[in-house]
Amino acid sequence: MSEPNSPYLRDALETIPAYKPGRKVVSPGGRSVKLSSNESPYGPLPSVREAVAAAAADLNRYPDAASAELTAALARRFGVSEERIALGAGSVGLLQQILAATAEPGTEVVYAWRSFEAYPLLVELSGAAPVTVPLRGEAHDLDAMADAVTARTRAVFVCNPNNPTGTAVRESELAAFLDRVPEHVLVVLDEAYREYVRDPQVPDGAASFGDRPNVAVLRTFSKAYGLAALRVGFLIGPPRIATAVRKTLVPFAVNHVAQAAAVASLAAEEELLERVAATVKERERVRDALLADGWEVPTTEANFVWLRLGEHTGDFAAAAEAEGVAVRAFPGEGARVSIGTAEDNDALLAVAREFPHRNRD
Repeated sequence: MSEPNSPYLRDALETIPAYKPGRKVVSPGGRSVKLSSNESPYGPLPSVREAVAAAAADLNRYPDAASAELTAALARRFGVSEERIALGAGSVGLLQQILAATAEPGTEVVYAWRSFEAYPLLVELSGAAPVTVPLRGEAHDLDAMADAVTARTRAVFVCNPNNPTGTAVRESELAAFLDRVPEHVLVVLDEAYREYVRDPQVPDGAASFGDRPNVAVLRTFSKAYGLAALRVGFLIGPPRIATAVRKTLVPFAVNHVAQAAAVASLAAEEELLERVAATVKERERVRDALLADGWEVPTTEANFVWLRLGEHTGDFAAAAEAEGVAVRAFPGEGARVSIGTAEDNDALLAVAREFPHRNRD
């Protein structure tokens, strides 16, 4: 409750969890390896840097509110009409826009847990009630999620691959789930890590389910494209949903430099995806090394690995920090470790090799 004689604030703010960004740490010897935010270890390609520099020379004007050039480029890239595209300040911004368009007090939003930690923050801010469904074997339990849908449900979030476990739902499982969800419930396929997927049975949501009237797919330029600082994401969905999401965008939220960088990134996509392949190769090397050292590590289709540490999570994070390696710790549960450069990953593996509690509790 607000203090006497002070402006009123929403009571919900007392219980809404704050989003905690990945930390950066420095060892006593001066080493700093940040593997806590799932960022790409590579910066933008030279052609993208040139586009950013050119755009930065024109900062006294507002950006194109419709993001027309980027919208057109995305429509061409994914083979869809422009009316099915909506932009946002990263996929997190799009999630907030979706909730502004669909959720309100008295309604519910279903998602797996643990999953992307912004989900509870954004859902509770919308006034809707979060309905969380526990993971099963570190992966989405789609049958239980379908059972959790009620007449009050307005949206379901499916993070695929899932953050922070890296596990992914396969096409047949997802199709069966979507068949069970009523058409009045929007299913959001949050595919922030899609570019890192190598399992052919894990679907491209837009290609596999784009004809469904209640499915929207989220992607971002923050991860594989290396543009985390510029905050630009996009939605591919039914025209009615995309229109609603465009209406809830804060005016000019996708800035001029971000639009230019995203357009240039799409033009250089073949070269950029070579970097993604290098990250995937490192991901497999890191996981194989951890398995060889006695760790249990779920198969991951993202740019990170998940270590289920339970009560030892804090100790592992502290051991890593002492060596200048930052990981994302979820107290009492586990640690998510992003894939960085080979040198960065070797630093993490050295910490893991010496840690006594390798196996899951």
